[in-house]
Amino acid sequence: MSAPPRATRRSEALARCLDPFPVDEFFEQHWEQQPLLISRDESARFEDLLSPAEIELLLCSGGLRYPAFRLVKAGSQISLGDYTKDVSWRPKPFGGMAEPEQVAAHFADGATIVLQALHHNRLPVARFCRELEQALGHPVQANSYYTPRASQGFAVHHDTHDVFILQCAGEKRWLVYDPILELPLKNQRWSRDLGRPGPVVMDVTLRAGDTLYLPRGWLHEALTSESDSLHLTVGVVLYAWIDAVREALDACADDVEFRRSVQDAGELPAELVSKLAAQLSPDAVSSRRRRRLIATRRPILDGQLSEALAAADVDGETLLERRDTVLAELDGDTLRFDGKELTFPEQSLDELQAIVEAEQPFRAADLPGDLDVDGRLVLLRRLIREGFVRRTAAAG
Repeated sequence: MSAPPRATRRSEALARCLDPFPVDEFFEQHWEQQPLLISRDESARFEDLLSPAEIELLLCSGGLRYPAFRLVKAGSQISLGDYTKDVSWRPKPFGGMAEPEQVAAHFADGATIVLQALHHNRLPVARFCRELEQALGHPVQANSYYTPRASQGFAVHHDTHDVFILQCAGEKRWLVYDPILELPLKNQRWSRDLGRPGPVVMDVTLRAGDTLYLPRGWLHEALTSESDSLHLTVGVVLYAWIDAVREALDACADDVEFRRSVQDAGELPAELVSKLAAQLSPDAVSSRRRRRLIATRRPILDGQLSEALAAADVDGETLLERRDTVLAELDGDTLRFDGKELTFPEQSLDELQAIVEAEQPFRAADLPGDLDVDGRLVLLRRLIREGFVRRTAAAG
């Protein structure tokens, strides 16, 4: 897959990963090609995303539940029964609750604490990942790994997505090996059957504030030194050409010629090749990639309880804004965002288009279109309740 369009590459989140390394040079020389280490003397660079103190608070409160976290040691999963329990409650028990003293004992004995899917359950990380998605055009996910000193969480392996490793606290040594399987797909995980790692090609120690980029397929393992280590692994789940071709074939299902049986000769008719090629035009591929991204993103709705309550009080002078975390597409009278589709009356589409494209705060009275103020307020209140629009901080 080629690099994202130049116009979409700029973002504060991407800069936090790469600065001072030039963004364009990264895409030209490293994106899906080569690992990249960026060392910095900036220990607080990622501390707002996650810190050891926050992990301790989460775990020691006893509120964490599997699968939001798990423990691993030296490449093996520790049995859930060794550090979680089900807590009796009616009508159903709380399953997989963390037992803080047992988690602490395993951590002291060398286990890594893995917090999973932080793009779903920690607001600063969710916003960071969403901004990367807006810049890259691909889904982004995040796990954290808190490893005690002189320990190893995972054995040699490769990831099936590209990763930015952001060192949040402490330090960790990384050993990187050439790929055995280049750019593996999701179901192509590494095993020794594929071949053993060759010589180490990168031996680096990440310190707080550093970034390591690893394209998918590069074998790696990590060890702590004499300090505990906390890092975020931010995974970019790339939309590959095999995905584009599969979706193009699915788009051909309505064509009866694709549904005819294959004859003994097994020769693919040239007409079908041409029809499939048409489904793989740049516009068609870009549209499907964008639509898949939009359909699979969960909403990020900080403050939504207050917004829903305040929606009825919004008037023509209330200062509003489109939520900056929304990925959206307006297709005729259908607005797609946050995994849902909403349809709107034709007479509201001029106002809706302006709201979708809004980059600055606006008021109902300032919108283009033929709706009167009451009609615009009906539209805006619906969009507030759906999580697409919110009052600005000044208005709230």
